[in-house]
Amino acid sequence: MTLLMSFDSREYMGPFPPKSFSTQWYENFFGSRLYMNAAWNSILIAAMAASLSTVTGLLSALAFVRFDFRGKPVMEALIVSPVIVPGVIIGFSILLFFSSIKYYDGISRLVFAHALISLPFTFRILYNSLQGIPAALSEAAQSLGATPRQTFFDVTLPLVRSGIVSSYLFALALSLDEVAVSIFLVDPRSMTLPITLLANMRNQFDLTIAAASGVLILFTIVIIVVADRLVGLDRVIGQGVYGSKK
Repeated sequence: MTLLMSFDSREYMGPFPPKSFSTQWYENFFGSRLYMNAAWNSILIAAMAASLSTVTGLLSALAFVRFDFRGKPVMEALIVSPVIVPGVIIGFSILLFFSSIKYYDGISRLVFAHALISLPFTFRILYNSLQGIPAALSEAAQSLGATPRQTFFDVTLPLVRSGIVSSYLFALALSLDEVAVSIFLVDPRSMTLPITLLANMRNQFDLTIAAASGVLILFTIVIIVVADRLVGLDRVIGQGVYGSKK
């Protein structure tokens, strides 16, 4: 419905479906400095947050698969807790934290927040991927003289490449659509596209908002489809690389 309304030729939001179509709202969107700056901020923040979340998720998953340590269930609960805790609470808590240390850069705050809320997903994807690698492969590499570092970069990383790609793209999609956490952390220089849409809906409404929403929806769908085509999300998320351990 949103996509259809974004092509409506009327100057106002009328009854659905539209009787005639036009690309005027997309022209308004791509010609708007406000929307283009917000879109660039969203892409920049999403790329950095997805990178941070993927690296953190990989290192955390590696520690959980390779080592047994006290407090492991508690640590896992903390990692996945952003899925359970409402975004409003997460956003307000992060705002209080950065205010307490007098750090006010909006981009950095958003990158940290978006990485945090996507970490449960990157962690789970990469945990399943690492768990699916037979331990015999690493043991064989080390028995042939490979150091732990060489084993990680030459054996482990290539085998979890699909999981890394999937987790990065998944985190990217989550960041691009994030509103509940971001609304507490943005400043005028770090306005993201979803927050800009929300602000414009409150102040004035025209179908440029529908066009911007359509671009955001299509971009997110493309990311998910690309991830599925490249690596098969159901395979990576569900079973890892080699399938579940017996």
